[in-house]
Amino acid sequence: MEDKKPAILINSQYIKDLSMEIPHAPLIFKKLNENGPKISVEVNVESQPLEENVYNVLLSVAINGDAKEEKAFILELSYGAVVSLNIPKEHHEAVLMVEIPHMIYPFARQIVANTLTNAGLPALMLNPIDFLALYNAKKNKAAAN
Repeated sequence: MEDKKPAILINSQYIKDLSMEIPHAPLIFKKLNENGPKISVEVNVESQPLEENVYNVLLSVAINGDAKEEKAFILELSYGAVVSLNIPKEHHEAVLMVEIPHMIYPFARQIVANTLTNAGLPALMLNPIDFLALYNAKKNKAAAN
């Protein structure tokens, strides 16, 4: 019987970097209680080959919260996955930039939610992300340059 390898195998997932900063604590908490924070979220995906058909995918999430024109918090997370691909090479880029981030995003999302809550900040559940749109926008920007 032939031993069939899975098309996509996530070998490991890890937090590469996690930074949480509340520069104006504890005074900022009063402002946050009066008017919730204004949130901005930036997401980025990168991949790099490690060896034949093995890649590192890094999902970066940066969240800034402001309250009354003052920085409430800064959270930065780099969440990675080491993956093996057993698919044709022409599909590697799309899988690495769309499918893998889609698979690991729920874990990064949970880390963000837990970190903010543990920091004493209002709960925040990040919205789902369309990684295909993110990938296409990145490709279009690269093509324009």
